Amino acid sequence: MSGNGRIMPNDTTITAANDKQISDTINKVVSAADSVSMKMLSANDSVKNKKPKRDWSTWRPNAKRAMWLAIVIPGAGQIYNRKYWKLPIVYGGFLGCLYAIRWNNQMYHDYSQAYMDIMDNDPNSQSYNQFLHLGNTITEENKEQYQNLFKKRKDFYRRYRDLSIFCLIGVYALSVIDAYVDASLSEFDISKDLSMKVEPTIINNKSSLNPLKSSSLGLQCAIKF
Repeated sequence: MSGNGRIMPNDTTITAANDKQISDTINKVVSAADSVSMKMLSANDSVKNKKPKRDWSTWRPNAKRAMWLAIVIPGAGQIYNRKYWKLPIVYGGFLGCLYAIRWNNQMYHDYSQAYMDIMDNDPNSQSYNQFLHLGNTITEENKEQYQNLFKKRKDFYRRYRDLSIFCLIGVYALSVIDAYVDASLSEFDISKDLSMKVEPTIINNKSSLNPLKSSSLGLQCAIKF
């Protein structure tokens, strides 16, 4: 204690306070360093786990995969080959064939019903009247003519319905073949160096009976691509 009544801390108390302050500072620095280290490790792990972007300029499709995709889903092979401009052609062909099948099938059923009605003797079944021109009627004199006409129309639309089904199958097959061939051709490395070399050469003719004429002079053509 001093002479003016104040209590002065001793050296032990001051040293303990300083040690505690230094220890707290060291702990904060260590904690901050650990936090920075963890963030850097996390960033490195995320960079390592991140998949590299695919270089589409060097990517080549697999022919078998393109074929199976086209078989399962029409047009999927063209999408896999990245030939999107072919999709309107493929789907346009499918839609056109489906519309032709539906139209010819409907007309076939209508003319089939009209042909059956005109062939029977039931006056209540006269669906054939919808195909007659305005003012025309069927009489006994022209009935046989209309019977032949409806039979021809029925066979006509049945034939074109079946043809439309074959066209649909053809479009499907062509889409599969196109996907496979397109993917196969993409694997060929076509060089820009196109050249043709013509040079003289000696042609051996082993089948000749005259040994003096066993060889002849000719030209050799070589194409580089």
